[in-house]
This record gives sequence, C-alpha cells and structure tokens, in this order.
Amino acid sequence: MKIRLTDYTQKWATSFAEEVYELKSIFEDDIVAFEHFGSTAVPGMKAKPVIDIICIVKEIEKVDLYNERMKALSYEVAGEWGISGRRLFRKGGENRTHHLHFYQEGNPEIERHLIFRDYLLEHPEEVRKYSEFKEILANQYEMTQDYSPAKKAFVSEMENRAIAWYKNTNVGKYE
Repeated sequence: MKIRLTDYTQKWATSFAEEVYELKSIFEDDIVAFEHFGSTAVPGMKAKPVIDIICIVKEIEKVDLYNERMKALSYEVAGEWGISGRRLFRKGGENRTHHLHFYQEGNPEIERHLIFRDYLLEHPEEVRKYSEFKEILANQYEMTQDYSPAKKAFVSEMENRAIAWYKNTNVGKYE
C-alpha cells in the first residue's frame, strides 16, 4: 500500500466517534471500552489517515462470532495478524480508513498503546520529532511495507521513554 502521510485534522476524532457509534450497535454489551490511539489520536501529528481503534472486550473469542457482520460493513477480517490475543479488522482496502484492534481486557498491548498515545499528548516536542521523522521516511519510501519497518527502531526508543514517563507519573492508571 502506498504511504499517505497527511497533516492532523479534527476529522479523525469525528471519524473515531462515528465508528464507535456504529460498533456499539453491533457488539452491544460485549465491548468494555473503545480507545482512539495511534497517530490520528494526537493533535499536530503527521499520520497515515487510518483511524486506529482499540476495542476492549470481555472475551476475545466472542469477537470471531461477528466476522460476517464486520464483512458486511466492509471490514476485512485479519485475525490475530501477528499479535497473539488480538483480533484485527481493516476497512478501506488500498485506501484504508480504519484499523480495529480487539483485545480482551487486561491484555498488556492495551496499556502499551495507551501509554504511548498519552505520552505524545503530553509531549508536543516528541510529536514534532516523530512527525519530522515520518516525513523523512515518507520521502525515502513509497510503500508502507518499507516505511513501517524503517521507523521501528525510532518508535521503540520513543516507546521506552513513554514507559519510563508513565512509571514516574501515572502509576496504576491502566491497571
């Protein structure tokens, strides 16, 4: 898929809210919470215009019962997609618009994603650095299969700073 890096827009928050409204009508009481995360959740961040949503559920296996309904909503069912205990759904094909990441409550991936998001929300200088790095990579690579691995080390370092920040300032927030 081609890289589509764009400036932040408030439309991403609106798109998140609209998708949550629709998902609530499908999953009803099986969902514990929804969280907007990733670059589209951070004002000022350059991002691929794909809304990442964490859907926290009571029982991850129940998500599989909704595959046909999700296909009817134009979602591609991707299964765990390399992360044990996750269910991933993608919408939009080559012009992807949404990634839904379903996790059972208590899964450590939830905390990892939310800590990183919250760190960026509290550190605008890090948002600037990350956005600039993304622009450099977007100018070097045309396709996401090259772009995404190229930013892995940078993101890992930033995630480590986020975890240290969290441990020092927000102990227990996501436990």
